[in-house]
Amino acid sequence: MRTLANGASAIPLTRMDNADPALMEELLEAVEAVARSGAFTGGAEVDAFEEEFAAYCGTRHAVGVSSGTEALALALRALEIGPGDEVIVPANSFIATAEAVTLVGATPRFVDVDEGTALVTAEHVAPAIGPRTRAVIPVHLYGRTVDLAPIVALAQRAGIAVIEDACQAHGAWAAPGIRAGAVGDCAAFSFYPAKNLGAWGDAGGLVTSDDTIAERVRLLRSHGERPRYNHLVPGTTARLDSIQATVLRIKLRRLDMWNGARRRIAAALSDALAGASVTRPLAVANGDHVHHQFVLRSSERDALRRHLGLAGISSGVHYPVPIHRSPAYRSAGLGAGSLPAAEAWAATACSLPMHPLLTREEIGRVAAAVHSFGMSLPASRAA
Repeated sequence: MRTLANGASAIPLTRMDNADPALMEELLEAVEAVARSGAFTGGAEVDAFEEEFAAYCGTRHAVGVSSGTEALALALRALEIGPGDEVIVPANSFIATAEAVTLVGATPRFVDVDEGTALVTAEHVAPAIGPRTRAVIPVHLYGRTVDLAPIVALAQRAGIAVIEDACQAHGAWAAPGIRAGAVGDCAAFSFYPAKNLGAWGDAGGLVTSDDTIAERVRLLRSHGERPRYNHLVPGTTARLDSIQATVLRIKLRRLDMWNGARRRIAAALSDALAGASVTRPLAVANGDHVHHQFVLRSSERDALRRHLGLAGISSGVHYPVPIHRSPAYRSAGLGAGSLPAAEAWAATACSLPMHPLLTREEIGRVAAAVHSFGMSLPASRAA
């Protein structure tokens, strides 16, 4: 960890497993056991993780795959969505949400998000539903859950599927007693190492209580074969590795504890930022927030990040370019100002350090740096 000139340690945006010696020891022992077994693809560890994660999410099935992107793409393929179809996607998300739609040959239909929460709502989805619409992908962005009930009701009336993008919302409650991932027809999770539930490499999963979707994804993730060398459909290589499954099994047991710590840290950080010249994350009125990211907003975002960097505090931008304005989706034909809330978030969002090991002293240093930035601005810009 980098040490500053005053002797204090720099504060990273997140911390990985090697920051927790006890956890590291347990993980290394488990990984060694898998290595000694020689069972690297599929097998008992993957089966056990799928069973445990399905039970945790409250769904009948969990299917381990190679990434969150593949989980989304395989969900779309399982629903037989492809060329000629449209899928409604919020423009404020990581590009993988739209990318999965493109990968199956369908067309993303971009919609705006709520100005206050950065989440898609039923009011944004309704006008975008057309004769070619086959699904909507609400994104539980930054760990905050979407209000899914109105979207599900709208989708049912329109005869379209709901695929939850829960890649940033592991363990969040979408409704009382119902986890994110258990509301829509199916849901995708990413287990990228920096996620609330992270593997030691790329990994993902799909959860569903629909037997047909689960069976189809299991078939597609491994070349469409059943049994060996009997290929029923063209599939792909998108299996979850055993080493990733064993890491995830151990960390799943700690997820609720870690999410609880994230909620407490986010509340403390938000309180400490009161009066600063930034817009703090809105309090959660409905649903839940497991704070995969702690995202504030500032019209002077880039200057704020430079100021934080000089104080030894890392920050991030999630995400600097809304998907509809990226070169990859220029063909969507959506110019500047077409989806104003998503574009405003891209211009002003700033992610502060957030992880379960963030200390009270570090929270104080982060808040003090944000406050001191505001005091350095001319009065006309400190808003």
